Amino acid sequence: MNNSDQLLKKRIKLKQKYNQLIEDAYNLRQSDHALSDFSEYKATKILYKINKLEFLVRNSNRQQQ
Repeated sequence: MNNSDQLLKKRIKLKQKYNQLIEDAYNLRQSDHALSDFSEYKATKILYKINKLEFLVRNSNRQQQ
């Protein structure tokens, strides 16, 4: 397994976690605003990591060509 495949797997796991946090934030919006905001904050941090990984994967594919 090369580095690009590992990055793709990590990105998939992060996207799943991001989607779960966003869903949790949406469900908590009516009952607990603070917890909803915290879930959104964690999701934003994960989205930043996802974007960083997408950049790395894109650059590693360019270097292989």
